[in-house]
Amino acid sequence: MGAFKAYDIRGVWGEDLTPELVYNVGFFLPKLLEAKTVLVGRDVRLSSDTVYENLTKGITDAGADVWTIGHATTPMVYYSTVHFGVDASVQITASHNPPEYNGLKVSRKNAIPVGGDTGLEELEHMVETEKVVPAAKKGKIVEKDARTPYVAFMMRYKTDFSNLKLAIDCSNGMVNLIAKEILGEDHVYLNDTMDGHFPGHQPNPLDPKNCVQLEDAVVKNRCDVGIIYDGDADRVNFVDEKGRYVYADIMMAVLGIEMLKNEKGKIVADIRSSRSAVEYLEKLGGEVYMWKVGHVNAKAKIREIGAIYGGELAGHYYFRDFFNCDSAMFATLHILPVLSEWKKKGHTFSELLDTIIKWKTTGEINFKLEHKDEVMAALYKEYAPQTKKILDFDGYRFDFPTWWFNIRKSNTEPYLRLVLEAKTQKELDEKLAEVKKFIHD
Repeated sequence: MGAFKAYDIRGVWGEDLTPELVYNVGFFLPKLLEAKTVLVGRDVRLSSDTVYENLTKGITDAGADVWTIGHATTPMVYYSTVHFGVDASVQITASHNPPEYNGLKVSRKNAIPVGGDTGLEELEHMVETEKVVPAAKKGKIVEKDARTPYVAFMMRYKTDFSNLKLAIDCSNGMVNLIAKEILGEDHVYLNDTMDGHFPGHQPNPLDPKNCVQLEDAVVKNRCDVGIIYDGDADRVNFVDEKGRYVYADIMMAVLGIEMLKNEKGKIVADIRSSRSAVEYLEKLGGEVYMWKVGHVNAKAKIREIGAIYGGELAGHYYFRDFFNCDSAMFATLHILPVLSEWKKKGHTFSELLDTIIKWKTTGEINFKLEHKDEVMAALYKEYAPQTKKILDFDGYRFDFPTWWFNIRKSNTEPYLRLVLEAKTQKELDEKLAEVKKFIHD
């Protein structure tokens, strides 16, 4: 089934994701997770109400109760899963995908994510092979207010950053539910209405063209920082005062200034993370663990090793103090104090970045290929004998004294993804050209 992915259930509504499939997922979910109560939230996508109706009908037909929280950010669903003590939860969202997509992010008790090898494959098997027999006693639907306790929780972490002028791009997504109340209304807001058509731009901050409005607004309004959220507000990315996009692994280093201030400890970073970030975090007293890409993987590793926080190049930031889950707003509230203090000392965001960034990077480059395995094998054959520093748990990362690269297959899209860094621009260009010779169909 095309909708079942490594981290969630997702696809084009009416094609990969159908009313029948959503109903069946709802019906078998309580059995899979031994859940008597399933909390459900949803984003503002045009199909989300229909998905909600089919999903909750399946859940209640199975005899389980639904606690519905209405429109919600994905982190609000994670928080509510723990806050209300439910057995399971589902957020109806396709995150950063275009409007025609929708999906289901599933968590079990304590907001532990359900991924491909932790339940979704079994759920897919149930949907494909088992017969739907509605329970004699159907479950009920109960409305719950999740926004009030979630905002109150966030406000506990808000400090005074009133000296900062912010430009905030809400991407017409779910962060509009909470942004102005938490961050304040006296900022430059873009795309600050919830609209499932996403008229401002696609709700994906990783695509440079979706950040142009924010970059222009930062420069035009002389803001100290630009902030952009994705469609379901579990990811956040930043722009400096010069209107330049900042990669999320570098923001992990900025975050470390606040997170490691009172406690030194472990940090989980994905396999693509910059040496600039790793070296800076180590100077701050952090112990960086590289791990697999994907929220299911990151959350499990953070729990396993007791990390203080973690992050990914995609703009997800995970926190021990947020149930080991990701929250774009929680990340924002821990990054802004750093920039506020830096400004009080007479320095800009970009000047802070200059103290962190010591390596040149390509960023993540996507190659659409049919023969991914052959390319991966060829690169391993060429570069494995040249270094003893190889990470092989998510594609390959080959580390050399003055450069490194990671090559991996996407778990969610038909791409081979490459990130390469070097000490100098000259070596970066040379090594990129060298590696690209191996990447072809």
